[in-house]
Amino acid sequence: MSSLYCQEYLAKFINEIRILSMFRLMVRLLFFLTITAASICAQVPKPPWAGGGSAAKSGLPRTSSASENPQSPPDDGQSAGTTLKVDVKLVNVFVTVTDEHGAPVAGLKKEDFTLLEDSNQQSISIFDKESALPLSIVLDIDTSLSTRKDLPMEIASARRFAHAILRPVDALSVYGFSEVVSEVVPFTSDLKAIDHGIDRVRLGAATALYDALYLGAQALEPRLGRRVLVVITDGGDTVSRVDYTEAVRAAQEAEAIVYSIIVVPVEASAGRDTGGEHALIQISEDTGGKYFYATSVPQLDDAFKKISDELRTQYLLAYYPSQRLSSGFRRIEVKVNGGSSLNVRHRAGYYTKKSKF
Repeated sequence: MSSLYCQEYLAKFINEIRILSMFRLMVRLLFFLTITAASICAQVPKPPWAGGGSAAKSGLPRTSSASENPQSPPDDGQSAGTTLKVDVKLVNVFVTVTDEHGAPVAGLKKEDFTLLEDSNQQSISIFDKESALPLSIVLDIDTSLSTRKDLPMEIASARRFAHAILRPVDALSVYGFSEVVSEVVPFTSDLKAIDHGIDRVRLGAATALYDALYLGAQALEPRLGRRVLVVITDGGDTVSRVDYTEAVRAAQEAEAIVYSIIVVPVEASAGRDTGGEHALIQISEDTGGKYFYATSVPQLDDAFKKISDELRTQYLLAYYPSQRLSSGFRRIEVKVNGGSSLNVRHRAGYYTKKSKF
């Protein structure tokens, strides 16, 4: 029994030694693999954006800079030869040229124009004919009680205008305004949607003309291409929350061209120059647009046709101001060389800083 017991004990002891040896071997193997992996990772090149700074933390590649060139000195703004970056704004000027009969003049070239900012001649960096650029149009329709008898012809003529002017790249939005301003059709080139929306325009009571201009300009501001605001109204304003100054500045900051169709001219009154017909004339002129009188369907259709013709024959003149952009309003003047008989329309200027309305 004693001999058998010793044999069993010896076998058990040998087995435990084997297990311990295998465990030690596994530990050593694991250690070896860890060291090897670390060595391999150390030899892998880092991606361009790996390193310190916020760009590395965000995982986004950095733009090229002097710090990526080991030969370049640090950009501390004081080193000799450092290039100072100045934010220079490209100013777009949409220009309409008409002859003595009011017909649009096409075929002009870059060298036919002279452009000035605050009486200083500017170099025209970009010149193009605007017929190819997309149009974004806000159509403001006055639905106040004073337009009740004229609203059906306004709607019918507006529908014909949309069908005539819109291309697949263009978009039109319809607003109706009385005591409130309502967007009845968001920006679209779908003529069926526009027709359906125009049919939903309903009469109201008072007139928030300046609110309609202001909100229409705000809707246009983020749009690409040309921005146009067409307003059909009798020219009155009774309940707007914003005033004329805020409305015209919103249109200028949005670079919107305002066309006013005055359906029923208002009677002369002490407040006419700020609350009615004269205000519409002024905002149209300040933005490079035009105003029309219309008391019948043919006159409405003719006004819309002239707007359409002008939008198809506009010019784009863009420039980088030669003078440093100080705060305030910069006046723009465009002339056609040797074209004394031609009428040139464009926006009056631009603000170098956005308003805080």
